[in-house]
Amino acid sequence: MAPRLLLLLLLSFIFSACEKSGPKPLRIGMDMSYPPFEMRDTKGEPAGVSVDLARALGEHLRRPVELENMPFGGLVAALQTGRIDVIISSMTATEEGGRNVEFSDPYVRTGLCLLVSAKSNVNGIADLDADGKKIAVVSSTTGQHWAKANLKKATPLVLEKETACVLEITQGKADAFIYDQMSTLRNWQANPDTTRALLKPFREEAWAIAMKKGDIVMKAQVNAFIAEFRAGGGFRRLGDKWLKEQRDTFQKLGVPFVF
Repeated sequence: MAPRLLLLLLLSFIFSACEKSGPKPLRIGMDMSYPPFEMRDTKGEPAGVSVDLARALGEHLRRPVELENMPFGGLVAALQTGRIDVIISSMTATEEGGRNVEFSDPYVRTGLCLLVSAKSNVNGIADLDADGKKIAVVSSTTGQHWAKANLKKATPLVLEKETACVLEITQGKADAFIYDQMSTLRNWQANPDTTRALLKPFREEAWAIAMKKGDIVMKAQVNAFIAEFRAGGGFRRLGDKWLKEQRDTFQKLGVPFVF
């Protein structure tokens, strides 16, 4: 067989294989222990705001989505090592985090607030920077970082799970739990007799989608998706589907909603 014919047949085989395999899957990492954003439904299937957002991003990029469930603290390492392509996991865009990943434009406005005991005399963050005060925080969150940097007299209780932090409050073992507004509202509603929610944020934050540092092409594509999704009412629909009760409560309390 002539070399030229052999080359043409080889190229034809390669192109045919590429067409059959289709576009490369978009591997999206998230910690599915954070309802109603990242969780599993009653059948064990991925569900929530971030899951719907991830699938919408895949449709925008015309790539099939593969969801990778992993602990929040391991997401950035998974991104850096190439195990995943994108993080959509209620991740706060911070200057420090921006040294390790590329952040998209923000898609959620939120902030740090407090869950305190129903019997506590704590009425704000200023009441917590005192000797003897114990502050529950989830490891690797901005709540932990903020407490370490700003509450010099209080004792931090660094725990791995949100549920463990809530338990410290309901049992009176901690004076406050620093976490985001949506979770604080949910935990207060689940424990109305033993907790109070101070939902006005003492630190405003924003969530963003994260990509590998230096991946400017993906960043531009994700930002274009966020803008298009917002303009088309996508975030409003997510709020209607997953967060209607929370949105109504925020409005009653006079606190701006996340979308």
